[in-house]
Amino acid sequence: MAENSFDVVAETDRQEVDNAINQAAKEVGQRFDFKGANAEIAWSGDGIAITTNSEDRVDAALDVLKDKLVKRKVSLKSLDHDRPQPAAKGTYRLDIGLVEGIPQDKAKAMVKQIKASKLKVTPSIQGDQLRISSKSKDALQECQTLLRNNDQDLPIKFTNYN
Repeated sequence: MAENSFDVVAETDRQEVDNAINQAAKEVGQRFDFKGANAEIAWSGDGIAITTNSEDRVDAALDVLKDKLVKRKVSLKSLDHDRPQPAAKGTYRLDIGLVEGIPQDKAKAMVKQIKASKLKVTPSIQGDQLRISSKSKDALQECQTLLRNNDQDLPIKFTNYN
């Protein structure tokens, strides 16, 4: 009997994020409560930067961005950020990273959880993703359900189903 497998990856659709950033920047530029706040939402390298003149306006702009991401079906688990920091000329800045790949510690925890479930599957860590294989498609589906219920706060997706 042939082996069936799928990959577990943590990735973000950058085009959808780009569209959400553009929509959020446009809304922030038009809203009355952002008048005079010099609010800006834009790409900053591989992440997103939100800059305004006060800390509460940064939080409000972040809420607008999150709303646009949700409408575009991008998981908020893919955002990695701390608190807004003071920046140049009396402004505040929030740098937001995007989660790409499964970190080793979380991958090991997922493998440990799969093995503890006694499912007839074979998990293996391959770089920043997991490959789950089994002879039974039903076992693979049970494994997907298990991983969805405990996703380690990652935007996991299942790809490469063979």
